[in-house]
Amino acid sequence: MQTLADWHGGPGPWILFFPLIWAAVVIGVATFLRRTVRRGRRGPWYRMDDRPTGDSPLAVLGRRFASGEIEEDEYWRRLSVLDEQFGRKGGAA
Repeated sequence: MQTLADWHGGPGPWILFFPLIWAAVVIGVATFLRRTVRRGRRGPWYRMDDRPTGDSPLAVLGRRFASGEIEEDEYWRRLSVLDEQFGRKGGAA
């Protein structure tokens, strides 16, 4: 069996693989630490966006009204509840 130390031609071009492995480890650790510090205690892959995924309640309500799922009086009643809870960003329409 021929080992790396016994090979007479030297280690060959595959010896460049070791620095690449170490570079990948160092870059991986640095990236992990950077993301962890930036995100705080919540973890490196926690979404920084605190908004819930999907559409806003007002957009969903408007889409349901436009598609005919709810009637006009129900739309206005639910809109008033959402306005009290979330507030509108453009003032009253």
